[in-house]
Amino acid sequence: MAIDLGIDLGTTKIIIYRSGKGIVLEEPSVVAYHTRTERVVAVGHEALRMLGRTPDYIRTECPVRDGVISNHLFTEYLIKEFVKKVAKTFIVKPRIAICIPATITPVEARAVVEAAMGAGARKVFLIDEPIAAAIGAGLDIHLPKGQMLLDSGGGTTDVAVISLGGVVTSTSLKIAGNAFDEAIVKYIQAKYKMAIGTTVAETIKKEIGCVYEPDPSVKTTVKGRDLISGYPIQIEIHQDEIFEVFRPLAAEIVLSVRQVLEKTPPELIGDIHSNGITMTGGTSQLKGLDALISANTGVEVRIAESPVRCVGIGTGRCFEMMDELKEGFSNASTYH
Repeated sequence: MAIDLGIDLGTTKIIIYRSGKGIVLEEPSVVAYHTRTERVVAVGHEALRMLGRTPDYIRTECPVRDGVISNHLFTEYLIKEFVKKVAKTFIVKPRIAICIPATITPVEARAVVEAAMGAGARKVFLIDEPIAAAIGAGLDIHLPKGQMLLDSGGGTTDVAVISLGGVVTSTSLKIAGNAFDEAIVKYIQAKYKMAIGTTVAETIKKEIGCVYEPDPSVKTTVKGRDLISGYPIQIEIHQDEIFEVFRPLAAEIVLSVRQVLEKTPPELIGDIHSNGITMTGGTSQLKGLDALISANTGVEVRIAESPVRCVGIGTGRCFEMMDELKEGFSNASTYH
């Protein structure tokens, strides 16, 4: 029996959708390796648990950064391990579809294809991330009307206008969940002289992160290491502080939405005003981001159901729509 797999190769998470079964795997895009033997010792959840807790000779790495492959060998190993886990056997090699940012370069696309072929794919297809996100969010992308989508994950934010199954205009920026986490780490280090990891920063973002109308009474306790004494300490941090940290990053996302709207053909602007903007990806859940975009564009914004899984679902479902998908979906086996 032929196996079709859709892979959302995200900066922070890999999601695999198997045709007929739905989401079959959801694991962090992390690899742990032994520097002395140069062997991979763990991937996914197991590797993530090692983050910041290992001896010097065991290092953890995220081989996909800002939506593109930064370490080809580790990415291939990651895909191979996860494909093996969901396909169980390589007797029948799977067809694999992988989503890519809309503005990816040919060199970056080739790296994605080679990683999938090296992992045992029979044939590789690439699908533009906005198209995959739109399918996963339940939008009918084949309609002759403009639909706007903002997909913001861990490494990149893609903004696109889709009509008749293709991307009419789009932009991609490397500001997403990870950038917000790193901003918190730098702020706490600079103001409180305290060191925290990105995992703690992500928790702060989820608990009190806000980009629109913050509440100064909302706060949380943060534990870390005093950079002066070296001892463990804890502080209280308020939502309005985080709002100021996030303000310039959120402004960049709003600016990208406005730029795409400005480049959108007049015939489609009326459709977008009627249909609104659909948001997908983990960062779409950041408190107030939908309201901020709506306030700055005058367009209603909605967050898709299961926003984190939309790209994975859409990538897997694209096999059902091969004949209809003309743009944004390509047979990439010619790269091999």
